[in-house]
Amino acid sequence: MTYDIVVVGGGIFGLSVAKAALGKGLKVALLEKNTIASGASAGLVGALMPHVPSQWNEKKQFQLDALMELSDIVAELEEATGLSVGYSRAGRLIPLYTEHKLEHSLARVEEAKQRWRSDETGFTFNVVKETPFSDWLTPEAAPLGIIWDTLAARANPRLVSAGLKAFLEPHIPIMEHTEFLGFDETTGTVSLGNGETLSADRIVLSAGYEGFGPLSAIAGKTIGMGVKGQSLLLEYKTEKPLPVIYDDGIYVVSHANGTVAIGSTSEQEWTSKEPVEDDIQKMLAKAIAFCPSLKGAPITARWAGIRPKCKKRDPLVGLVPGKDKTWVATGGFKISYAISHRIAACLMQEMFPEQGKPIHLPESFKPPHHFG
Repeated sequence: MTYDIVVVGGGIFGLSVAKAALGKGLKVALLEKNTIASGASAGLVGALMPHVPSQWNEKKQFQLDALMELSDIVAELEEATGLSVGYSRAGRLIPLYTEHKLEHSLARVEEAKQRWRSDETGFTFNVVKETPFSDWLTPEAAPLGIIWDTLAARANPRLVSAGLKAFLEPHIPIMEHTEFLGFDETTGTVSLGNGETLSADRIVLSAGYEGFGPLSAIAGKTIGMGVKGQSLLLEYKTEKPLPVIYDDGIYVVSHANGTVAIGSTSEQEWTSKEPVEDDIQKMLAKAIAFCPSLKGAPITARWAGIRPKCKKRDPLVGLVPGKDKTWVATGGFKISYAISHRIAACLMQEMFPEQGKPIHLPESFKPPHHFG
């Protein structure tokens, strides 16, 4: 069999690309060197955050549009598979404790009404003195008020990946423990680490940070790198969805399964892929400082992973320069779960242009921006 598309990499981008291609009626195969979502996509946090509405640009608009449509995307996936992905439009709280942060936030309130189309969508970005969640974010941590945005959401990353895998399995071959060695565009031959080959019309590279090596070789310069992230999971049951808290570089996310995730670090220099207990304890201490109810909650999991970050920061989506049949979708870094469905849709329209109104792909996401 000749596949229309072979997707290399079983993280959130690869899974989403495979799903989008399947939706086009294409013959798809998915290759994963390890197991599905075993790398950066196996994280714990799952905070789905909009950008603060200032210095607006097309990248921020892209992420906003992705978040706006995410509820429908999730509902369709859950209905198709019968599996929950732990999604909730829970909102976000950010404590304010400096005059500078307060002034900056107040200046964003009106802009948010315009950018988020608050009258139409109902999503707001406000500065308030207190919230109904004072037993969650302690008022002492927010002496000057709190940013309360109602657009932010959360989902369980591992459940999202499991849901996508369950959706795909009846329809396409998912080849785990299968290493990709190369693709001959002339013959359409995909070479695998087990000595076998596949035939494909084109491939999509979504192999996480390890995929930057071949891309950098093509470009003759560094295209991206791996940035280590760490997080932890606490046992913590709540009766209602609680908003994400963000402060001092730390996210606290209350999940639907009786856990709270705390993370994560961003370490450009690292020697070990494993969690470092000192880092875990520092994150936990920071979180307890603004969310004291977490004190004493047992740690049930620790995680570390290497996330793909393009050198020019934005994701990389499109046809690899100098190639005719080799495409790429990578570099989602911290926002992959929020935008993966829209990235995949854009890649499909880049491959197969259609009439009608296309999704706008920011210029800074396209290969010329990264390779030029």
